[in-house]
Amino acid sequence: MTKFTDLKLNPKVLKAVEEAGYESPTPIQAGAIPPALEGRDVLGIAQTGTGKTASFTLPMITQLARGRARARMPRSLVLCPTRELAAQVAENFDTYSKYVKLTKALLIGGVSFKEQDTLIDKGVDVLIATPGRLLDHFERGKLILNDVKVMVVDEADRMLDMGFIPDIERIFGLTPFTRQTLFFSATMAPEIERITNTFLSNPERIEVARQATTSENITQGVVMFKASRKDREGSEKRKLLRTIIDAEGEKCTNAIIFCNRKTDVDVVAKSLKKYGYDAAPIHGDLDQSQRTRTLDGFRGGDLRFLVASDVAARGLDVPAVSHVFNFDVPSHAEDYVHRIGRTGRAGRDGTAIMICVPRDERNLEDVERLVQNAIPRLDNPLGGGKRAEEAAVEADEKPKTRSRSRKAKVEEVPAVEDAVVEEAAPEDKPKRTRRSRKKDDAPAEAPVVEAEAEAPVEEAEKPRGEEKRRSRGGRGRGRDGGGGGRDNKVVGLGDHTPEFIGLSFAERPS
Repeated sequence: MTKFTDLKLNPKVLKAVEEAGYESPTPIQAGAIPPALEGRDVLGIAQTGTGKTASFTLPMITQLARGRARARMPRSLVLCPTRELAAQVAENFDTYSKYVKLTKALLIGGVSFKEQDTLIDKGVDVLIATPGRLLDHFERGKLILNDVKVMVVDEADRMLDMGFIPDIERIFGLTPFTRQTLFFSATMAPEIERITNTFLSNPERIEVARQATTSENITQGVVMFKASRKDREGSEKRKLLRTIIDAEGEKCTNAIIFCNRKTDVDVVAKSLKKYGYDAAPIHGDLDQSQRTRTLDGFRGGDLRFLVASDVAARGLDVPAVSHVFNFDVPSHAEDYVHRIGRTGRAGRDGTAIMICVPRDERNLEDVERLVQNAIPRLDNPLGGGKRAEEAAVEADEKPKTRSRSRKAKVEEVPAVEDAVVEEAAPEDKPKRTRRSRKKDDAPAEAPVVEAEAEAPVEEAEKPRGEEKRRSRGGRGRGRDGGGGGRDNKVVGLGDHTPEFIGLSFAERPS
């Protein structure tokens, strides 16, 4: 069995590795460290949680042990997709270089430029950065990449997902052609393979496991869930998550809960806290200081549940995560491999449970196609059939009752009015349309005096409800657009001309 002492590492590095509690390298480490020490380009493909970070940090420290960096000209460069992963790589360098005098700088967003500029001006041996912040410093004239001897791209497939590939290509162009390149990824998309063919020179390819495989010591399962009503899916899904957590009992010492959207991360974390679960969110929109505090609390055991977006899915090393819960089926199948890789690390057992709603079934098929295995279906801990049907019946009954009562309230007033109209209107009178209304509304030829005489009688016969309805209509406009009700006769200068207008008045003889 290969040991670290067989890999020709610097004795000071070996001492630090031994103090960290490691004796034998993982397969990816045993395969990548020897060619890296020889100065060859390396293309490492291994599932998450197999120790890829040490695969490049240990040979880099050994190679950089001799020499000194010049101001603003780092000797090595490590590119990471997220701030958390960059910070973790920096911690690894601190652990393994404790007996070697190497300087480092961490360039990530959310931190003051001034502090980072100060470190760069002094000269650093190892520069660990996210692509965006690295290019910001370069464009400000604070960074020169002409002296980079070793360049590492970590979690390359995540770089592709986050849209960093154009930045990576630009950074490659800013570094010397003679550099040594170490490229690590859990999956190998066609776009990434194109970059490796372009920028790596005859790389040593180390593939210790089939691409996109999951660890055998992780127990997987998926709960198929359908809400009783579409507008209740969120709340019922969160209740299902709490029930699954409770069903795991003491086996669930801590867990990472993954959501596809940042808004869901906040909602799920707030819901868990409301019901007494020790949970906190972490995603890209939070301040870096808050993200760091949350992650440190989770690593230290002060926080039990970490609700995260995919910002925490790649490369974060929290060895003792017992469970991973996928609140959503990931949109990209590769993310499933990285998410559940947060548990079952370093040979430990782990559990990964996912919730799938009907609209995510296609994504579930993509995941199973990628890992080439069917994920076992689990029973709904809420009770499945009977309790789900009862919940659906209750959900259907409530809105129906509410709609009936609301409809009754609305129909109470019109019922009286319709009765009045029917009572006042002749039974054999045909229903009027808008086109015939004008002709029908024209009053019969009658003297004005007669109409005025009849008006008080009609008003006296009108019930109070009809009087209110007419007053609400405003200016004699009723519900069908005519004057008042359907039988209201309004005398005006329409098709009928009063007789007195046609009378001629002769002058009186003086």
